[in-house]
Amino acid sequence: MIDSWPILSIVTFLPLAGVVFLLMIKGDKASIAQNARQVALWVSGFTFLLSLPLWIMFDANIIGYQFEEQAIWLPGTGIGYHMGVDGISMPFILLSTFLTPLAILASWRAIKLRVREYMIAFLVLETMMVGMFASLDMLMFYLFFEGVLIPMFLIIGIWGGKRRVYAAFKFFLYTLLGSVLMLVCMLLMYINAGTTDIPLLTAHQFTESLQFWLFLGFLASFAVKVPMWPVHTWLPDAHVEAPTAGSMILAGVLLKMGGYGFLRFSLPMFPIASDLFAPLIFALSIVAVVYTSLVALAQSDMKKMIAYSSVAHMGFVTIGIFTMTEQGIAGAMFQMISHGLVSAALFFCVGVVYDRLHTREISAYGGVAASMPRYAVFFMFMMLASVGLPGTSGFVGEMLVLVGAWHASSWVAFFTATGLVLGATYMLWLYRRVMFGEIVNDEVREMDPLEPREYLIFMPMTILVLLFGVYPMALLDVMAMSVQFVLNGLAASGLPLLALQ
Repeated sequence: MIDSWPILSIVTFLPLAGVVFLLMIKGDKASIAQNARQVALWVSGFTFLLSLPLWIMFDANIIGYQFEEQAIWLPGTGIGYHMGVDGISMPFILLSTFLTPLAILASWRAIKLRVREYMIAFLVLETMMVGMFASLDMLMFYLFFEGVLIPMFLIIGIWGGKRRVYAAFKFFLYTLLGSVLMLVCMLLMYINAGTTDIPLLTAHQFTESLQFWLFLGFLASFAVKVPMWPVHTWLPDAHVEAPTAGSMILAGVLLKMGGYGFLRFSLPMFPIASDLFAPLIFALSIVAVVYTSLVALAQSDMKKMIAYSSVAHMGFVTIGIFTMTEQGIAGAMFQMISHGLVSAALFFCVGVVYDRLHTREISAYGGVAASMPRYAVFFMFMMLASVGLPGTSGFVGEMLVLVGAWHASSWVAFFTATGLVLGATYMLWLYRRVMFGEIVNDEVREMDPLEPREYLIFMPMTILVLLFGVYPMALLDVMAMSVQFVLNGLAASGLPLLALQ
């Protein structure tokens, strides 16, 4: 039976086997580059296929972890090799393995220098992402959590734009400084509980005073990763300078690490502190939703506009999580998966025209729909999904978050809803400027139509965004028991019943 295999370890470390193959490739530069692309695509594609049984075999009626793997790592210390998934982590693993081969396809022609090294960085990044979501040991989680920084730092710093070194170091320093405080808190937790096992730590009762400091330490790291206002400034720079595929993974998966951390650590392990700091989280998130939406309206660079929109959308996520309601938490989870697909697709939309005109300035375009009508359809669909059109996945997540926010506070719900209006404003403005109007640039008139490779990237993301919009229970059913487990833990901590409606 497949559930007896170490499937999580296989899915996690298979990309590293691809790295070994890449290091063994020999020949001239052209053949090495072409073979590196092929190996990376096949390995990442096979990894995705091997991850599908996690979804197929997952029992949505079980509270707890499935596909668990345990082994002694450091005897006598309470630190072990422990992997497993539940309804919170499993969708993120599938999201990571799904987007990686698409990102590699997006790099097929755009990356021409050091192709082998680029593909190695992407496969290492995939291992780190999957390992982080699958880890059930706190030390393992931290190693994978920090390990993500290295390949992404290289992807931005080597293959990025003109200010790539500045953007890479800013990304690295922001995220590393926050994580140092989290590491100190993890050491305190280990000293207090005598274990780094996440299920045991979840059951452990930390004192109220300790929860206060632990929450702040973890907040320092997760807030940067989300990113929350005002520690969001690294994100627009990183997105603008990163190659298209780097932006797809950064927005699609890496921004979800903070939200996942809140659900895995903050709420279940520090419930009293989470309730205490919820008003602060609401305030910072509302500022993020409103302020970054207004900043997005002022952008002249397509990529930077979509980057600011990501900050606004992740503000919805943090609001939903800290409503501590079933609808809010489920909506936040749904929104993270939806945003992972939609934002990756939007950044690819920018990459498609950038590869043809080599500019992201909105003023350089106009009338693109006349020369690339099918591209305009894909862009329109993802743009409408981003603003929450009913029938797309974006609508479901945002609506559930608003319902949860209403339970927490009508004012929180009101200010959160302003993000929907502002989001529609800047996305429709972007679409009108780029797609419609008179063609004034001859290069726009001569742009090549979409290639089969680009259809191959757009189609699966479009299908999933539509599927989850029309049939959201495909995702909500998987999450339901894990969300209920988090709520049960909050209720057991003695929080007011009103917060748990």
